[in-house]
Amino acid sequence: MNNEPKESRIKVLIVDDSAFMRVALSRIIAHERDFSVVGTATCGTEALQKIVDLDPDVVTLDVEMPGLNGLETLRRIMAESPRPVIMVSSITVKDAESTFNALAAGAFDYVPKQLASTSLDILHIGEDLVAKIKAAAGSRHSPDRLDLLRKPPRPADPPARAVAHSIPAIIALGVSTGGPKALQEMLPTLPADLAVPILVVQHMPAGFTAPFAKRLNSLCAVSVCEASQGEVIQPGAVYLAPTGFQMTVDRASNSRMVIFLSIKPENQLHIPSVDVMMQSVASAFHSRAMGIILTGMGADGAEGMKAIHREGGLTVGQDEASCAVYGMPRVCAEMGILDRIVPLSQISHEILRATRYHKARAI
Repeated sequence: MNNEPKESRIKVLIVDDSAFMRVALSRIIAHERDFSVVGTATCGTEALQKIVDLDPDVVTLDVEMPGLNGLETLRRIMAESPRPVIMVSSITVKDAESTFNALAAGAFDYVPKQLASTSLDILHIGEDLVAKIKAAAGSRHSPDRLDLLRKPPRPADPPARAVAHSIPAIIALGVSTGGPKALQEMLPTLPADLAVPILVVQHMPAGFTAPFAKRLNSLCAVSVCEASQGEVIQPGAVYLAPTGFQMTVDRASNSRMVIFLSIKPENQLHIPSVDVMMQSVASAFHSRAMGIILTGMGADGAEGMKAIHREGGLTVGQDEASCAVYGMPRVCAEMGILDRIVPLSQISHEILRATRYHKARAI
């Protein structure tokens, strides 16, 4: 039984045209002692009115609804009564694209739902949903990270160790909760003539990585793609690990570095795993590897960043203030394996500084 005083709980409004989803999400949320479901809505128009009446701390919003759809509703919320919104998306290419549009329009994050309407299909999102609602509620009064991105970067925190690093030949980046939004903010600030490739592991549901890579490619000067087996890694390109495969790098017979995709190792919480990718990069590039750990729940990436740090590579972590969830970077910071801890707005600056980037001036 939930005995927490209602006024101290996180107030959540659930918006979904499916009665099953409204009940299922309500049960998941009401089970948490710190949460209170203050209402539900069946469409965007009803949601807008209930936000005015109930003033929820967080809104869960279905992507596809009749009438005023999720994206249109989100834009109205952000314009009229801004607050954290978590999109609830079906696992389809169409809904994936709509979800990424929603993130760009101001949604805090998203959770996927299976198309089948059974309790077993919906329960798997419970832990993810609860964690993201908590993170969203905590961010309600935080400054917009898009505003932070537009400000000139402030000086970085002093390095944890005074070591002269080699110029990186590759960047290994790991991210989870809050990552799609963070990557859409950070990667477009990199130049097309970036001298190194970037390997990215972003925890995502199946079917989301390809449309996400396509979206990022449309936003970025660097080339972004979903990684494929045997692909030769090139400077100025970003390779996103596909869901369901571990991504590693190795030297081919012609001495060029290529991407390998495998279902092994299988004893990992996440597939793809940030740890597996980063350990591979550390082993192949040694001190010429650069590791970056961004927002996310849990500890995936800690062992990988440790491996890069041990080999003498440069390690950078996102700071707490700019993280949607300060989990993965926190673990690395507490292990003492981060050379620099900086806001999301300064990550690209750290990459350009490490790679000695100098834009050629027009004559």
